[in-house]
Amino acid sequence: MTIRVLLADDQPLVRAALRMVITDAPDLELAGEAGNGAEAVALARELRPDVVVMDLRMPVLDGIEATRQITSGPAGPHVVVLTTFDEDENVHGALRAGASGFLVKDMALDEILAAVRVVAGGEALLAPSVTRRLITEFTERPNTTGPRRELAGITEREREVLTLVGRGLSNTEISEQLVISPATTKTYIGRLLAKLDARDRVRLVILAYEAGLVAA
Repeated sequence: MTIRVLLADDQPLVRAALRMVITDAPDLELAGEAGNGAEAVALARELRPDVVVMDLRMPVLDGIEATRQITSGPAGPHVVVLTTFDEDENVHGALRAGASGFLVKDMALDEILAAVRVVAGGEALLAPSVTRRLITEFTERPNTTGPRRELAGITEREREVLTLVGRGLSNTEISEQLVISPATTKTYIGRLLAKLDARDRVRLVILAYEAGLVAA
């Protein structure tokens, strides 16, 4: 199955580098390129790619609003954020807008391709170290989302799993900490996604923060 990718970045050199490796990959296809957020939204609707690689800082329309518009539909493409990370203060905004993960601009190109494949398969791309960094950002800021989210309908064990997901633990680490099998951990996460109407693991991290399960 060929994964169709739309690139959205205002830096031609970044797009050129990604274009080169995407066109060389047998399972990837370059669907199109956008130099700003507005173009990205228009091309995403026209070309219907599987994955949009989205820079956060672009002219005309920023990456956060472009991500929100692209993922707002029921069958919208997955969006992975392309960021310098250390400089971007709006990463958590991109998550709330519907992004499924992060790519860092200084990553090796083959790692970026691997990330695109992961997101295209419906998984969120959040390495534990990135998750912990995001949670640090969350917990150092006032919660402007209103009252803490109530997590009705989940069991005590599911709450434990959600807390560990929010802390940035991988499935393997969760299994080791709770002394359960990786398959059981995966089952719990699947139940949490369904019960909390969360699109992916990224949303579980946000919910864990908003519910007060994760603290600084």
